[in-house]
Amino acid sequence: MSLRPLLPLLALVAPLAGAATYQVGPGRTHTSLNALFAAVDLAGGDVVEVDGNVTYAGGVIVPSADGGSAGNPVVIRGVRVNGQRPRLAGGTNTIELRQSDHVVFEGFEVTGGSSRCVFVVAHDITLRDLLIHDCPGQGVLSADNDSGSLTLEYSEIYNSGGGTTRHSLYIQSDEIAHPGSVFRMRYNYVHDGTGGNLLKSRHERSEIHYNWFEGAAYHELELIGPDADTQQPGWSEDLVREDQDVVGNVIVHSNAAFGSVIRVGGDGSGQSKGRVRFANNTILVTSGTDATVFRIFDGIQAVEAHNNVLFAPNGGTLRIERTVEAVWTNGRQVGGSNNWVPTGATYVPAEWSGTLQGANPGFVNVAGLDLTPAAASALLDAANPVPPPIPGYAVPNPLFPPAWQPRRAAVAIGTQAPRLASGALDIGAIERAGDLIFANGFDGG
Repeated sequence: MSLRPLLPLLALVAPLAGAATYQVGPGRTHTSLNALFAAVDLAGGDVVEVDGNVTYAGGVIVPSADGGSAGNPVVIRGVRVNGQRPRLAGGTNTIELRQSDHVVFEGFEVTGGSSRCVFVVAHDITLRDLLIHDCPGQGVLSADNDSGSLTLEYSEIYNSGGGTTRHSLYIQSDEIAHPGSVFRMRYNYVHDGTGGNLLKSRHERSEIHYNWFEGAAYHELELIGPDADTQQPGWSEDLVREDQDVVGNVIVHSNAAFGSVIRVGGDGSGQSKGRVRFANNTILVTSGTDATVFRIFDGIQAVEAHNNVLFAPNGGTLRIERTVEAVWTNGRQVGGSNNWVPTGATYVPAEWSGTLQGANPGFVNVAGLDLTPAAASALLDAANPVPPPIPGYAVPNPLFPPAWQPRRAAVAIGTQAPRLASGALDIGAIERAGDLIFANGFDGG
């Protein structure tokens, strides 16, 4: 079995020969990040170390002169002191990367930005090992213009968003300035949204792998196209097809006041006309009310789903797909295999093959959200080992098989749980591997 390797973290953060290291903190030459950026133009390979156990004022701006270069980023790193991260608090934007391309920002707590806690207007940015919370506007926003590739990993985001238009994560890219950009999101815990969606992505390509999403005000995931009214001159909605690959996530919908878990295609302001693929996800509706799992809306080309488990443990009927608002660019293109759905679920796609149905999929402790398959679970060894794409409509470069699995907790760098299969692959995001169970950061069972 071939597994896609992790990015070499040390290569991302190790300074090169001739690069400089700068310390920021009380009693240092530079007592704040803004003071350092005003005094020094950073270059690729430079490392900034910010003392932890200190609260620093928000309104930090990383200017364009302080970016790195391709393959040689500037690293801005929070250094824990007495176990505490440096804390950036307040401001309109608590921290903004303002066309400062090729930057790694890691190890910080970020909170309280009235508009955005983290505002990305830059390309080739890595956000890693962050604690982002209590953001009444956007938790993380990447802008329509001048944003490009973005990686978000090993981070926890909660108590963020507001109303219907401000989200825990709102991710976009500029398809004119940075064509071919990718949004990679992995090993994150995003929960308890206070408005909007947990993740709203308008990015050219989204790779959503091994995350735990729980408790949106609206959709847990919204995967759509760019806002048609805010793009650069020369852009059109047919310039690029926006695709998404969603693999190995746990998605928990608990809001009884909103009855949809995932929306794909568009939202009335921008449509992807793209392809979206869901593989080996565990999708739980705990609200106790009826809910739609896949809300297909506006321009969309293809939707496929394999090896997912969809369950409503507290009652309520699951409508698997809603397509009355869908605008299919090439006629209806739907496929899938080996998904588990509850008996009584409605609008199960006729194109799915090998669908399993029952009263209960059999988790170790669904009330406690230990979603490991139990010893007698119908999910065991029941996944399709070679899930077929829709002929002519495959999502390019799909991830399979899943190598890791999510946790309902912050995940320290390099400590993600491996998915250890003892034989055939299980349905869902979490594997029961022989006598070893890896779920929610513990083993046993």
